[in-house]
Amino acid sequence: MSDFIPPAKPLIGDEERAAVDRVLRSGMIAQGPEVKAFEQEFSEHFKLGRACVAVNSGTSGLHLGLLSAGVKAGDEVIVPSFTFAATANAVALTGATPVFADISADDFCLDPTAAEAAITDKTVGIMPVHLYGHPAKMEQLMQIGRDRGLHVFEDAAQAHGAALNGTPVGAFGTFAMFSLYPTKNMTSGEGGMVSVADAEMERNVRLYRNQGMEQQYHNEVVGLNNRMTDINAAIGRVQLTKVDAWTKQRQDNAAFLTANLDGVTPPPVADGAVHVYHQYTIRVHDDRDGLAKALKEEYNIGSGMFYPVPNHRLKPFQADVDLPATELAARECLSLPVHPSVTQADLERIVSAVNTLAKAGA
Repeated sequence: MSDFIPPAKPLIGDEERAAVDRVLRSGMIAQGPEVKAFEQEFSEHFKLGRACVAVNSGTSGLHLGLLSAGVKAGDEVIVPSFTFAATANAVALTGATPVFADISADDFCLDPTAAEAAITDKTVGIMPVHLYGHPAKMEQLMQIGRDRGLHVFEDAAQAHGAALNGTPVGAFGTFAMFSLYPTKNMTSGEGGMVSVADAEMERNVRLYRNQGMEQQYHNEVVGLNNRMTDINAAIGRVQLTKVDAWTKQRQDNAAFLTANLDGVTPPPVADGAVHVYHQYTIRVHDDRDGLAKALKEEYNIGSGMFYPVPNHRLKPFQADVDLPATELAARECLSLPVHPSVTQADLERIVSAVNTLAKAGA
């Protein structure tokens, strides 16, 4: 059988190893000059036009961003249910309530109409997710925020370099969070980056990530230890020099798949959107699970089901809401390998396998 094609694969090279060795030799291992440089370089690279604050995970970034914006017990934040649980978890960890709204069928992201319908007198913010690397409908969501006096927060965990009508994701809301987990489009080993709209938000995130201190032993708020290490930042700085080429490869791989797949629905791309294809997610209208099983067993091709159990049905939340587009996506979505390590031969094998199985009704 041909070699296994994994659904995701971290890319770590000699440059990253050398950067880690450099930090280890320096003796400055915790948050230090590498972190500061990474924050500035990240903002500049993705043309965010705002300050960035590095933290130890994407989930920490969401949590600290919400705390820094003043989200608290008794508040509500509207979120999609079709996403990783960290989105809702971060809201709940502030004491606030995540309120689940439906997604748009055309981009898997939060539907602005559904989000607006979910607003109550307790709502303080809306947090779309730029799912799979496709930007959410930010112009409509930002307008709702302005009209209703609400924050808009961005979960950009999967969307490094994505954009909408020339504006990069991460430059719209009160804050945005980018994940730097190993399988994301770029990594720092583990970590997250928070882009912030103003100086007050920046100061708050820096306080909350460092035990509530700006000056040592002068704690101003009840904070956490969510700092990024210089080891992680050094890896991230190297990855910044590679991510554009990797993104182009993802987009080229996606273009080939879209042009050649039959019997399934490829991922749409909205007008004006730059999709960075963290995942290449198709819809399988009949027996998604059977297709995934056959890809693995018959063709040695990995795939991913994100997210078969929507957040509103998870044990911690159990929300009684009707989200038909979310439920349909949870049944139909399957992510095929699109990462930069996928070769042309791999792509052709993926296309042949999916088309054969779809035609056979697997």
